[in-house]
Amino acid sequence: MVGRKIGRGHASNGRKPAPQRFDRPAGAPRLRATSGLVLLLVCLGQFMVLLDVSVVNVALPSIRSDLGFSTSGLQWVVNAYALTFAGFLLLAGRAADLFGRRRILLAGLALFCLASLADGLAANQWELVAARALQGFGGAVLTPATLTILIATYPEGRSRARALGIWSAVAAAGASSGALLGGIITQFLSWRWVFFVNLPVGLLVLTAAALAVGESFGDTQARRHLDVAGAIAVTGGLVAVAWGIARTQAVGWGSPEVVAAFTLAVVLLAVFVLIEARLARAPLVPLRIFASRSITGANLVAFGLGAALFAVWYFQSLYLQSVRGMTPLEAGLSFLPQTLAIVVGSTLSSRLIPRLGARPFLIGGPLVMAAGLLWLAQIAVSPAIWAAVLLPGTLLTFGAGLSFPAITVAATAGVPRQQAGLASGLVNTSRQVGGSLGLAALATLAADRAALLASQHHPMPSALTGGFGLGLAVGAALAVAAGLFGFVVPGIRTRVPVEERRRTAGADEAAA
Repeated sequence: MVGRKIGRGHASNGRKPAPQRFDRPAGAPRLRATSGLVLLLVCLGQFMVLLDVSVVNVALPSIRSDLGFSTSGLQWVVNAYALTFAGFLLLAGRAADLFGRRRILLAGLALFCLASLADGLAANQWELVAARALQGFGGAVLTPATLTILIATYPEGRSRARALGIWSAVAAAGASSGALLGGIITQFLSWRWVFFVNLPVGLLVLTAAALAVGESFGDTQARRHLDVAGAIAVTGGLVAVAWGIARTQAVGWGSPEVVAAFTLAVVLLAVFVLIEARLARAPLVPLRIFASRSITGANLVAFGLGAALFAVWYFQSLYLQSVRGMTPLEAGLSFLPQTLAIVVGSTLSSRLIPRLGARPFLIGGPLVMAAGLLWLAQIAVSPAIWAAVLLPGTLLTFGAGLSFPAITVAATAGVPRQQAGLASGLVNTSRQVGGSLGLAALATLAADRAALLASQHHPMPSALTGGFGLGLAVGAALAVAAGLFGFVVPGIRTRVPVEERRRTAGADEAAA
């Protein structure tokens, strides 16, 4: 009876039992659409950004003839984009955490579309170079936002690993398919459509993201303390490094201009370290993040991989058009197997990483790349294209595809949601800076070797091919170094459990 009375009395209160509550993780976005749609949108945004890194290369001769660029001035159509893209990645990643990932994503998309329109409408050299710089800045704003939204949407584990694998595969396909699309567009339309093609895709993604993606923040406690001084110092230092590397091809490594650029870079980066270690209230890059072997190792692999890979398409494009006499369309089509190989490698590794961990792919992927680069370094004037370019190129890009998802997973493993922008900005900056340094150094080696062979009365096609072979061989050594950096990342059995890493990260933040 007592039990019944108590039961009836409880029911007579008119209160329903409180439903079990599941708290939304801090920093996770309030989704307006499914996570699958969010994944599609951020992948399209990243595809567009990385596509524009390479799509313009095939169109450069047409741009030069239309706008009257000199040989030395033409490089700034590429360098203006690369400099601003590399220089502002860290700042943009931090801004995404502090001011809202959705807000920064939309701003980056709008800026990228506006700059693409200005690129296509440019009437003279300076207009095009300025618009390309603005486009690089828009790409830098957009890129970290896509990755941070992805990390905030998917919890760490199998689902995040698969999402990151898809994101990496799409990004890699964008970077590698630029030559193909650039060749088609340049041959059948004009070079201006290389830029105009971004508009319909960008506006579609911008509209859909505004409707479907919810807002999320990182470290909301530090929103009023953006490290502007640190951002200026590191951005200026990276831009100075990239400027110095780019100018070596025109004025040489020992020129006063290059020496001054490197000196300025050293000073600015030293000031940045001082600001982050001693002066900043909310550091742009808390230096304690490098205590993580996973983050440090992933960034080293990304740097080495970028240094080895970025020069490959540069050498291949020149070889196919300058030595083998291919049209832009024919040269672009020859890159198709490499695009497919990257997608296959990325898909395979993204499925195996949850079972095997990232480390085997951080080591094995670069070594496969090195084998492909050594094979490609044997190029000569007369061999069949399938043996000289297609097969070795497919092997090395398959190795790159194996590495890309592993780099992203390792670079963001155990990172609190509020530092996702920092982690993504670091790994993208490492890859971009490595690529800029590697391209400048390998191109200089190739040019010097070609000049030496030409002075020894070798025919120009043979001299050029000899220079390309040397650059590719050195690229293979860089890929081996990247694989060795993979040993820094802990194996799957030695990783700290996720919850313990989160508790440790929370304790470190509280202590700070």
